[in-house]
Amino acid sequence: MLKQLISAASLVLGLLAAAPALADAGAETLVRQISTEVIDTAKADKAIQAGDLNRILALVEGKVMPHVNFEVMTRSAVGVQWRSATPEQRTKLQTEFKTLLVRVYSGALAQVKDQTVEVTKTLPVSGSAQLVVQTEVRGKGEPIKLDYRLDKMADAWKIIDVNVGGLWLVQNYRSQFAQELTKGGIDGLIHTLAERNKAAKS
Repeated sequence: MLKQLISAASLVLGLLAAAPALADAGAETLVRQISTEVIDTAKADKAIQAGDLNRILALVEGKVMPHVNFEVMTRSAVGVQWRSATPEQRTKLQTEFKTLLVRVYSGALAQVKDQTVEVTKTLPVSGSAQLVVQTEVRGKGEPIKLDYRLDKMADAWKIIDVNVGGLWLVQNYRSQFAQELTKGGIDGLIHTLAERNKAAKS
């Protein structure tokens, strides 16, 4: 069930559809840009529909990932031990975490058929410039409720977390990472992520 929820959350990163205006024109522009470029490309590209991983990876890397702040997501997922990580370790962590997320998103995009997304509400996060955008993914079966946390950085909106059915993905990864950090520290976590990514390629 958790795997399905994570896939659904990943799917919406590439399926944010045109919807009622968000609280800021920049955020609305981001939503419309992603929806137009990614949905149209995924549905029209025969190679993507056939599951061509390289084409899917290229689409995700080029159209979705620039709108995700991986440094913030990685720092949040690693937790307090991020402070003690060296610059080199931080770079490796961010690289491996990004690779992991790109593959999760790509696997979800391969399933794009007739799903639609409706933004149901946008709420400001108290004390910050962040927004939580609440959405529903609609297709066959019951709608899946999803929330997105976006932060405004250097005048650009970035996705920093996704909530699926009450579960924030970064928080979920934080729990997984905590176990690896306890066993092997920062280097152990880097090794685990690298091995997971290698396995995904085979």
